Amino acid sequence: MMHLFHEVSERCSRFTTERYSTSFSSAIGLLHPELRQPIFNIYGFVRFADEIVDTFHDFDKARLLTAFREETYAAIDRKLSLNPILNSFQKTVNQYNIDHHLIDAFFKSMEMDLSQKRYDCDGYKEYIYGSAETVGLMCLYVFCNGDAAAYASLKEPARSLGAAFQKVNFLRDVQADFNGMNRVYFPGCDFRNFTETDKRKIEADIQQDFDNAYAGILQLPVKARFGVYVAYKYYLSLFRKIRKVQPARIFEQRIRIPNYLKAMIIFRAGVKNRLRMI
Repeated sequence: MMHLFHEVSERCSRFTTERYSTSFSSAIGLLHPELRQPIFNIYGFVRFADEIVDTFHDFDKARLLTAFREETYAAIDRKLSLNPILNSFQKTVNQYNIDHHLIDAFFKSMEMDLSQKRYDCDGYKEYIYGSAETVGLMCLYVFCNGDAAAYASLKEPARSLGAAFQKVNFLRDVQADFNGMNRVYFPGCDFRNFTETDKRKIEADIQQDFDNAYAGILQLPVKARFGVYVAYKYYLSLFRKIRKVQPARIFEQRIRIPNYLKAMIIFRAGVKNRLRMI
């Protein structure tokens, strides 16, 4: 009956993704069926770790994160966990031989969120790598399915896409991060005096990440390409909307993409896919 236990675990990861991010779950649904569940498994793991550092304010976060990290490595070693999220994650890690150094770097960034409130350029790069680029690389292991040459050629674009997503999230969530948790991820920024120049500098960096990622998306295995392209277009649309607003406005409201526009993104991407333009 082990298959039933694994099925229940993976349903938990899928449910977690669907509840926390309708956009990502929709994009995952556009991947080839073989790829969907492993990506849900990765997202569920990442989401739970992020919840520890961002949400559980009435608990000992450091202790919880340490326990979660130890349980993660134990699950990978045993190839089993009674925590359904960790059980589904270990299944994906072991199936696709995901590099454990990526998991190490991810947890290091989560630990940084426990105490670090400001970042210099080096710390910012390290945090972005661990919190976002590693996630893109974990997914790339799934997409390439053992093709080492493909992974090597797509590694840098995958890092750029993960970085772009995270930096857009930072801009979108400035109000919650700064006012709610006193975090400033962008180096050299004073959010008490956030200028148009500051915003444009950040946006130029994000645009470079999107540009670097695009060529890699076009070279992804066909089973992964459409779903990743839709996620890319969704975040690019969100980024373009943020670019149009004045610096003060991002402290006043969380910029969103309405559902009708999300549907339009999928429709247009579908047309391009059928015409083999992606």
